[in-house]
Amino acid sequence: MDEEEALARLIALAGTGVAGAPDAALLRAVVEEASELGARRALARLGLADDAARGDIDDLRQLLGAWRDAKKSAWKAAVDWAVRGMLALLVVGLAVKMGLPGLLK
Repeated sequence: MDEEEALARLIALAGTGVAGAPDAALLRAVVEEASELGARRALARLGLADDAARGDIDDLRQLLGAWRDAKKSAWKAAVDWAVRGMLALLVVGLAVKMGLPGLLK
């Protein structure tokens, strides 16, 4: 019996409850079966229903972690270069202000 058939039987069983009100355990079983079936369908649509899916997700997580590390390093390098450039301009400005270019002639 597959999951869809099991869900159909649970729903049919829930419909035959006393005074039209099924018990909590039966409703819980219906909800659990429906959620499991929905999760499997969603994973199948994403292409993650096979045995290699776990490895694929692990690879994607590693790739995403490496991307984040590279992005962080790039921002740090850009900020470092910007600070160095500003300090160099400050030193050149001070040298011009003190008349050091005149000493070079």
